Amino acid sequence: MDIFKSSSPSLLDSAWQLVQTPVNVARGSLKAITSIPTAIPALSVFLLPTYASWSTSFNVLFFYITWSTLILAHPSPKVEFWGTFGTRLVFYLLPSLGFLFFDSAIPSLAVNIKEHGEVALPLSEEQGGRKGRWWKVALVSIGNVLLGVVLQTAVEYLFTDVLHIRSALKITSTIPMPWGIAKDLFRGLLLREILTYTLHRYALHSPSSPLTQLHTTWYHSLPAPYALCAAYDHPLAYLVHIFLPTYLPALFFRFHLLTYQMYLALISLEETFAYSGYNILPSGFILGGIARRQERHLMGGGLGNYSCWGLADLCMGTSVGSDVVGDVVEEGERRGVREKIKEKGKGKGMGAKKRK
Repeated sequence: MDIFKSSSPSLLDSAWQLVQTPVNVARGSLKAITSIPTAIPALSVFLLPTYASWSTSFNVLFFYITWSTLILAHPSPKVEFWGTFGTRLVFYLLPSLGFLFFDSAIPSLAVNIKEHGEVALPLSEEQGGRKGRWWKVALVSIGNVLLGVVLQTAVEYLFTDVLHIRSALKITSTIPMPWGIAKDLFRGLLLREILTYTLHRYALHSPSSPLTQLHTTWYHSLPAPYALCAAYDHPLAYLVHIFLPTYLPALFFRFHLLTYQMYLALISLEETFAYSGYNILPSGFILGGIARRQERHLMGGGLGNYSCWGLADLCMGTSVGSDVVGDVVEEGERRGVREKIKEKGKGKGMGAKKRK
């Protein structure tokens, strides 16, 4: 008997590996994403090698090793699935669940920062109370997010393992450069704005569309938005309204996976805050304007404001309430920008008179 012969892994070892592998993939992918803010400035080492410090070179090297190890150790569909799921979990699901818990646990405090007061609380009488639909909203939203991640992974599997062509997204050990990331983010978000407007208006609010009734009876049955409402809709309507406008630009321009996860993180944060119902947001005229337009669309019966940021509505004349330009003007007046400009102008004028 050979005592040095390796034995096959036990059932417990196999179960542990089954649990540990996706955690390691998701953690490595998120670690790569969170390293991007420090790695992108450090990429100047490739452009200005003379002036690059050892610390920036080490950041780039560490980032590259982390990302390359992740790509080489796991198949591309698995990396894309857990990376995408991890991004949605960290930047949308967990913050939204936190907001939902805060609104439910301390409603007397939450109502003070809600744009529409008590009606925007998940446990309010208008929303059905404690036995109302808040739990359905949470479960459907989480299910729709998972559905989108699974469909995206299915596309990747179809491309690589069935059709044997290149991956849908660019999943390589190379790191995208800052200019390439900025260019992809700009055109991806712009195309998302156009697709969201087109599909939302003509597929979900057209009398001839079979999805209109589904969208109306699900999403538009909510009195006011609160956490997790961004993904609450009939699954088919969710795919048309949220998933396709988000994923198709990345597929069309073939984003690098890192760029896509940055793009998805931005969208997830936008959905988290814009649909939270709060009137205190990180950015007043960007997220605040998006939030107010989405609220007018939901509470106004879907008569306008079909796009994400309001740019397409401004061009097509379907804005309800204040448009993008109005948001900028209102935010400028609130911050006293006009008065500050006048004061600076007067100061320059007085200085010129003194010199004369």
